[in-house]
Amino acid sequence: MKRVFDPVHRFIELDDGEVRLVGLAAVQRMRRLRQLGLAYLAFPSAEHSRFSHALGALALGERVLSALRTHSPEYFADDRDYETQRRLLRASLLLHDVGHGPFSHACEAVLGRRHETRTAAILGLEDVHEALADLGVDSFEVLSLIGGGASRYPVLRELVSGPNLDCDRMDYLLRDSYFTGVTGGSYDVDQLIGSLRVLDVRGKPQLGVDGRGVVALESFVLARYMMFATVYFHHTTRMFEHVLQEELREIWPVPSALDSTKEFLSWDDFRVVDAFRTLRSEAATALRERITIYGLAAEFNAERDLTVFTACERALRERWGDAVWSDSQEELLHRLPLGDPVWVRTTRGTIDAREASDLIAKLSGKAYWRKIFVRKRDGDVSEARQICQEIDQRMRRESEPLPFVTN
Repeated sequence: MKRVFDPVHRFIELDDGEVRLVGLAAVQRMRRLRQLGLAYLAFPSAEHSRFSHALGALALGERVLSALRTHSPEYFADDRDYETQRRLLRASLLLHDVGHGPFSHACEAVLGRRHETRTAAILGLEDVHEALADLGVDSFEVLSLIGGGASRYPVLRELVSGPNLDCDRMDYLLRDSYFTGVTGGSYDVDQLIGSLRVLDVRGKPQLGVDGRGVVALESFVLARYMMFATVYFHHTTRMFEHVLQEELREIWPVPSALDSTKEFLSWDDFRVVDAFRTLRSEAATALRERITIYGLAAEFNAERDLTVFTACERALRERWGDAVWSDSQEELLHRLPLGDPVWVRTTRGTIDAREASDLIAKLSGKAYWRKIFVRKRDGDVSEARQICQEIDQRMRRESEPLPFVTN
């Protein structure tokens, strides 16, 4: 047994088999992958790793499964079944991010492969397969939970890779909030976990929430919304990720060279930064010395109407052409964190969370985060901002209803 101290969850315990699993090179590599990529350039304390996040997800998975054993004991056939699911869940949460590349999502656009597609090959490595076998865990079942495929344990799949109440999301909100200092990302984790239930929905077991936990669920939804608005789509982070992708295309001129699992695993954040050390390009210098080569002209946060954004982008491109770069992100707000319905057990029966909460219902639908940048060497950021302000003010005036006049 090994105890690991964590600032978010305090002591996290691993048994001997899990210690061997986390000691593997593929798992230790996650220590050298920042959880938030380049967000540390906007939030200096955001240096935490995917390794610490994996341990945190395991800690929450342990708490959730224990709570389900207390409140939904019928879901487990017996103690042996509970222990089987527990081992599988813990191993899957430890490995759920093992397929990430350097600076996480920033490199996926360059390499053309999502991190989930790497997971099967990594789980098939001999040392990983053997370590899982020593835990009494089937690597194919781990892959099903991580990849969201068919599984004989649908509740575990929801806890590992579901779009709603997974332990991955539960941990990274708390962890990212802690290390960035953005308090809006916290939520009532104790109440949420204590409210989780396995519900019978159309004859199938599905993770849901007891009616008394709706307020905790609302805090969870709002926490993710706040983190997207404040951290994940922060303009400085997005700008530097764009610059990073320019340089990654230089150090990886043939992306398919990293298709090899061995070669892919040899890359981490540290190696990428070291590769930039000898480059003399504007982008490499900007990343080393935190130089903002793009200036923010305008941003549109959680907008549902893109009319003003489109007009601003068109005007700036007419003025400065390719010196203008627009960043486009979008989220289904009811997937913050609701995708497929979260079911809530109430006195009226089992209902969709959007029926149980006006707040969650109002967050339904798609919203867009749009930002327009101007490269400083080729354009005037102050002028760009003035152009966008004038367009915004004019279009707002034009959209105002005419005053009601009586004779």
